Amino acid sequence: MVALKRLILVVPGLCIILLLASCGGTANASPSSSSAYGSAPTQTPAPTQAATTSSFVVKTATLTVGGKSMTVLTDAQGKTLYYFTPDTVAKTACTGSCAETWPPLLLSGTTKVTAATQLPGELVVGKNANGNQVIYNNHPLYTFSGDTGPGQSNGQGIGGQWFVATPTIAKNK
Repeated sequence: MVALKRLILVVPGLCIILLLASCGGTANASPSSSSAYGSAPTQTPAPTQAATTSSFVVKTATLTVGGKSMTVLTDAQGKTLYYFTPDTVAKTACTGSCAETWPPLLLSGTTKVTAATQLPGELVVGKNANGNQVIYNNHPLYTFSGDTGPGQSNGQGIGGQWFVATPTIAKNK
């Protein structure tokens, strides 16, 4: 009976992982693709990481983005973090299928958001349509499914609305 319950919990997760892996993504993703941008919420995506009190949720790294060396925010695994310009303090625009391509940086449980280095801006967790999402200077943070590992910034500039998050990003109103 216990094995059946575990199987019921594991199979849907594996299906989601296989679906996301088969979709992939590239730096040349079509900006007109409706799946990459806001849509009605359908489900809450899984957190992009399992944060613990001993791990850092947000780190910084130096990357070459658009031919320029810059300091960017990353998740605990070193994947570049992005912000979506249509997001506002009051409403998160990237939900549902958008959040499949751009997984939100989420925290579970009562974990507090932490940074490996002191950041000049405000790092908080806000409850929105995606769950308990990490927010920096009023910008909800996301990773990009087209970045397969640390040191990549393939999502920079997609649709003229997705940009790498930097420690000096202006506070969103």
